[in-house]
This record gives sequence, structure tokens and C-alpha cells, in this order.
Amino acid sequence: MLFPTHLLAAASLSRVTRLPATWLVVGAAVPDLVDKPLGVLGVTALFHSVGHSLVLAVVVVPIALSGRAGLAVATGWASHLALDVTHVVVNGRPADALFAFWPLISPPDPLGLPPGAFVGYYLGSPAFFIEVAVWTTLAAVALRSRLRARRADAG
Repeated sequence: MLFPTHLLAAASLSRVTRLPATWLVVGAAVPDLVDKPLGVLGVTALFHSVGHSLVLAVVVVPIALSGRAGLAVATGWASHLALDVTHVVVNGRPADALFAFWPLISPPDPLGLPPGAFVGYYLGSPAFFIEVAVWTTLAAVALRSRLRARRADAG
């Protein structure tokens, strides 16, 4: 999943969960803000490691229990992981979903592409077309909502 889609999905969750959108987006950003630099710098061999690991739940659960903002951060983080797991499975690499258990279990044959190369790989994949459909749907919903608001203001 591309980074902006994680942020959009988290912001969209605020309408359903009534949690603060800002904190949902912060939580959704954390996995990539932690892992991409670690991968680029060669600290880890995977671009899905520390921030994308369910082992991090030992930190995330207490944050979730700290209040609405903490629950929103934890929900945003969980949405990021769920979308990334879904995307690797849809793209025919279900074993790559083992990243969620890093460092306890690692994917047997990880893709291991840096962010720039990943974008090239991702364009044209099945998950990419799902992502385009999500963006198109959300744009249509936003446009429809804006048109309704204009009609209500005019009438």
C-alpha cells in the first residue's frame, strides 16, 4: 500500500469510529516513518520490520488504553498493518505477511525493495488497482458530499 493511502484510510476511519482524525493519521504513519528509514540505512534487511510488527502491541495496547487520542493512534497503526497484510496477500505473496511477526518470524523470500523501487513494482499489481478504486470511490463520496452541502446552502 502506498503511504498516502494509509493516511487517507486512517482519516476515513474517523467518520466511522468518531475518533480524532489527526491521531488516526499519526498512528497510520508510524509504521512507515519507523521502518522505511531503518531499511534505507541498512539497519534492517526488511522495509516491514519494527513498526510493522505485532510484537509492538506491547507498546500499542497501553497507548490505546490511555484515552481517545491513544486509541486513535493504536487504531491508525492497526489499520496500516491490516492494509499492508491485505496488499501482500492480494498481490500473490501471502508468505510476505509474516512480516507482521518480525523478529519472531521473517518472510521466507521477502521482496525487500526500497521505497522508490517498490513503487515501480507496485504499479500495475492487483492491489494497486484496488487502491485506485478506493481513491476513486472516496473522491466520489467527497464530491457528492460537497455538492449536497452546496445545495443545502443554496436552498
